Amino acid sequence: MTALAIALVMAVSAGPAQARSLPTIVLVHGAFADTASWDGVAGLLRERGYRVVTPDNPLRGPAHDAAAVQRTVDSITGPVVLVGHSYGGSVISNLRDPKVESLVYIAAFAPVEGEVAQAALDPIRFPGSQLLPPALQVKFVDDATGIAGRNIDGYVAPDSFHSVFAQDVDPVTAADMAVRQRSIALVANVQPSGPPSWSTTPSWYLVSAADRVIPPASQRFMAARMGATTSEVDASHASLVSRPGEVAGVIEAAVPD
Repeated sequence: MTALAIALVMAVSAGPAQARSLPTIVLVHGAFADTASWDGVAGLLRERGYRVVTPDNPLRGPAHDAAAVQRTVDSITGPVVLVGHSYGGSVISNLRDPKVESLVYIAAFAPVEGEVAQAALDPIRFPGSQLLPPALQVKFVDDATGIAGRNIDGYVAPDSFHSVFAQDVDPVTAADMAVRQRSIALVANVQPSGPPSWSTTPSWYLVSAADRVIPPASQRFMAARMGATTSEVDASHASLVSRPGEVAGVIEAAVPD
């Protein structure tokens, strides 16, 4: 066998071994939602060959919730793309793991160190959020992380959910989302964030230009501050439900070559 033929055989044999495996995509839901909010996006990504995991987000506070998602990341072998929607952005900002190759924020909070999520809803700097009473309601819940096993949670009133959270989602789906929504501990939005993982990890941000929860101006400010690769979609806060194709496209764009 000639030297050229040997070289060709070795190159062909080495090809598959050198091929890079696809990362696992971890989708973290936010407040007033649950893992089912990712179903459309997750389905599209799985069709494209990705392993997708949707862990439960306890919605108790950034550090507590990041630790919960970390346990999911610990169970994964190989690289990870970590995605957060809404409050889920605060969670992924507080998770630092060398397996995480990129971060994706979908209409999400992206705090700096010491900042609270509520700052992104500052009505002076970023007017326009409709997440206010009576749309925003509170209730007492049993919670092992709270004082004496109780806590005060916030949730979106069912009769306001469609117009405030998901105005571009069909009414039947929005009604189901309202029933399935997970309440969030009010203290979660006022707990200072830790050193942000996005400061050392490549990040992408998809702004919801018709968002009535986190004002688009606030989203653009956070995306620019973090130096994220930024795009926009004309969608509500629930863009992952109303525009799953665009959301999946941004996530796939964040997958390293």
